[in-house]
Amino acid sequence: MLTISADDIDRALTFSGLVDTLRDAFAAGAVQPVRHHHSIDRPDGAASTLLLMPAWTDFKAAGTSAGGYIGVKVVTVSPDNNALGKPAVMGLYLLLDGTTGEPCAMIDGQRLTQWRTACASALAASYLARKDASRLLIIGAGALAPFLARAHAAVRPIREIRIWNRTKANAEKVAASLDMAGISVSVADDLDEQLAWADIVSSATISIVPLIKGALLRPGVHVDLVGAFTPDMRESDDEAVRRARIFVDTRAGAGKEAGDIVQPLTAEVIGPDDIVADLHELARGERSGRGSDDEITLFKSVGAALEDLAAGVAVYETLRSRA
Repeated sequence: MLTISADDIDRALTFSGLVDTLRDAFAAGAVQPVRHHHSIDRPDGAASTLLLMPAWTDFKAAGTSAGGYIGVKVVTVSPDNNALGKPAVMGLYLLLDGTTGEPCAMIDGQRLTQWRTACASALAASYLARKDASRLLIIGAGALAPFLARAHAAVRPIREIRIWNRTKANAEKVAASLDMAGISVSVADDLDEQLAWADIVSSATISIVPLIKGALLRPGVHVDLVGAFTPDMRESDDEAVRRARIFVDTRAGAGKEAGDIVQPLTAEVIGPDDIVADLHELARGERSGRGSDDEITLFKSVGAALEDLAAGVAVYETLRSRA
């Protein structure tokens, strides 16, 4: 069994390559039960969340009856870790042989999640962002921010990136880490001004108060919502959802877990039919993405076990071929 570190993953993957891998995976499909959520209460009153995300090759969709892989990601989310200087999200990914169940690899779950999450957003943007989108606004300065910047730049001609975060010093750290040829990177002070500037808005926060005001969005913008992974969290307001054509990574996950979808559905701001398509339908060509240069598109991601499986297999097979 291979033990695969974060550095190993970085050496094995490219952003454009993983976007294509995810496109193929969503088109082919996989068996991916809805993730397990378990709240872990601690004596000090804080709480963590344990997530279990299994998936295995959909042999019927893949057209084969043997081989393939089984995978499961074990994730903990502990928001108080930030005060300790540790990531809020920890995880491991176990990849198994699809026929024998033999362990193939233990993979760093944090880095795998960063790669697959950013590339799923970029995959959505390849269908939903204007082809000439060049101005990217990143909201949030967590570990995912630089991955989102590089992933979006892999599918659209990004020339300028601005980063906004409540704590400006954290945004400055992310900006300093992004050395991207031909792309200007800076820190933004006024979020409202940046919402009216951006061609793509990519937000990855754990906010419970909407940060993205729909009234400020310019025609033609694409909104990429990566954070707010529970029904109580939310990154966009009702007006943003109302103005946009809405897309999700998976209908089952977004309709159950994503506050940006669950809350407006509950309030009847939107109805189920307002969700135009998920990534399966886009990748298979069953639904179309952006319809015009002026429309506002919104993609809500909560993460799918298929993404972890596809990324894990790509890492494992690449490293095994180099051995």
